[in-house]
Amino acid sequence: MTAAKPVLILQLRPEDETSDSEFSCFLKVGGLEAENTRRIRIEKKGIPDDIELSDYSAIIVGGSPFDISTPSDQKTNIQKKIEADFNTLLKQVVARDFPFLGACSGNGLLGNFLGANISGRYSEPVSCVSLNITEEGKNDKLLADFPDQIDVLLGHKEAVDELPDGATLLMQGTGCPVQMFRVKENVYATQFHPESDADEFRLRIDIYSGHGYFKPEEAELLKEQVGSKPTPYAQEILKRFVDTYFKSI
Repeated sequence: MTAAKPVLILQLRPEDETSDSEFSCFLKVGGLEAENTRRIRIEKKGIPDDIELSDYSAIIVGGSPFDISTPSDQKTNIQKKIEADFNTLLKQVVARDFPFLGACSGNGLLGNFLGANISGRYSEPVSCVSLNITEEGKNDKLLADFPDQIDVLLGHKEAVDELPDGATLLMQGTGCPVQMFRVKENVYATQFHPESDADEFRLRIDIYSGHGYFKPEEAELLKEQVGSKPTPYAQEILKRFVDTYFKSI
């Protein structure tokens, strides 16, 4: 038996503190060690050209302050490059049904690649919310035996307006209909953050207080609110994803 191929973790956050903390959450919740992964921060130079999917067990993509729905003439050059790079990468991922989990920004990037419209129509404030698992979701390997409704942490200025063509809806909410979907059998996206707990969200509230997710004067109230309920099932999704695809071979 040999060691499994590493998990590729792509991060888009420009702040060292939030990027490092997010990476630590991926490791902790996923049950990974740093040496089990290849971590690439792509917020400065985009995705390297030498990425070979066959070198990895799976891909995990985190969140970012970038908005796909920002008008093109207002996007920075690096944001345009990142979006183009992801379209190139996701073309391979979807074609090969390669294990992929995109959270928040990763959700929007996958939805955008699949042709779904991305807008602020279903934006949601930073909060802990209850989501419903669909009938298809109850039969999915990442959600099997979950309760019909689970609590998650989220906060986003944009979302997909509709389920992308060919995708399967796994979780839905009242404030944002498309909360988790799957493409083929192994390509997943969540609008919420399966890697985060309340402490992680409190850190992000401090860092992103001026980014338009909420009014700065609401920060302290939000810090209390995100800790109102535990979110173990949301984190179990990330754990199951890693357990399913990162294995000794």
